[in-house]
Amino acid sequence: MSVLLVEAFYGGSHKQLMDLLQEGVEDCVVYTLPAKKWHWRARTAALHFMQAVPSSQAYRILFTSSVLNLAELVALRPDLAALKKILYFHENQLIYPVRKSQERDFQYGYNQILSCLVADVVVFNSAFNMDSFLSSISSFIKTMPDHRPKGLEDLIRHKCRVLYFPIRFPDVTRFLPEHKLLLRPTQSRHNIDSRDTRKHPETAAARHECAAEDLEHRLASKQRSDPERGMPRPLHIVWPHRWEHDKDPELFFQTLLKLSEREPSFEVSVLGETFTDVPDIFAEAKERLARHIRHWGFMPSKEDYLRTLCQADVVVSTAKHEFFGVAMLEAVHCGCYPLCPKALVYPEIFPGSYLYSTPEQLFKRLKGFCKHPHLARQHVLQVNTKRFSWDALGQEYRSLLMTGSSNTS
Repeated sequence: MSVLLVEAFYGGSHKQLMDLLQEGVEDCVVYTLPAKKWHWRARTAALHFMQAVPSSQAYRILFTSSVLNLAELVALRPDLAALKKILYFHENQLIYPVRKSQERDFQYGYNQILSCLVADVVVFNSAFNMDSFLSSISSFIKTMPDHRPKGLEDLIRHKCRVLYFPIRFPDVTRFLPEHKLLLRPTQSRHNIDSRDTRKHPETAAARHECAAEDLEHRLASKQRSDPERGMPRPLHIVWPHRWEHDKDPELFFQTLLKLSEREPSFEVSVLGETFTDVPDIFAEAKERLARHIRHWGFMPSKEDYLRTLCQADVVVSTAKHEFFGVAMLEAVHCGCYPLCPKALVYPEIFPGSYLYSTPEQLFKRLKGFCKHPHLARQHVLQVNTKRFSWDALGQEYRSLLMTGSSNTS
């Protein structure tokens, strides 16, 4: 058990990563806290792990997420200070969109800065996450009334690197509707050839256009052979995010309510985890959009969740706080057309054709798809999800967790 994995918020993507590491990296031991009361985990988890993690001469690496105040833990447990300490950022608190700024909120970003200072390696799940954190340190520190430390960014930057979150994409072939099965081979060829895009953009664009035309002909032929398919089923929109205000459910539901007035023929599935405090807009939207709802609520079964994504046509993000977006990439893997803000991490992952700049642009895109669902269903996706897979990234994580002391970093 040379690798000590510690997770103060064992849920969502935090849980997925810990499970992948435990399964894919030899000689690991894991200590976690349930994914509840995030703010309390950030404040007090170090005290819990001080007692929960037994002393051992076998530990060589300590890997934890930035929810934990690493500085507090190694101060409370000096035996852990000698390990190679790796801090992983799923998100950063320096740019978190708080509704009402309060002095106590300073603690969460401050904890993360302290953790970086004592870590040997700081890993971010995207370049946006790393750049936004480092560039915000100076302005964040200026909120202190006096005696502000200087040069913290320089002390931290040299430890930092980007390593995308590794997703284990399951085989969803059995859940895919017929038109997505037709898309699948074309999409796979595009993913294989995507490396050519930077070297030969004109050739790649021509290949993509030919693939799209070929698919359209095949789908049109299929539809002509089955006259009962004359009336397309309503557009199915999915929103698979945490039910919290930083995902901006207000914008999503306002858009759908407006859409319901103009284009009444669509369906919606609202998935994602819920926690103690659910924004009021969910109860209101469930009542006002009742005739459009296909699925509502978190699906504990991963198989049911994937099946629903495969049935959907368009996946929407309205997030105000996103540093990677596992749910969006899982939906794309299931053949959904993504619509994301032209902000945050999304331009780093998605081509510009899938990005919207304003709420009005989001509304117009969805309205267009409601009128012409085939535009979403027959689209050849231009997102190479394979580069974010555990198969592609697993070896980098294993190398990161190679045995070594803090002096080897």
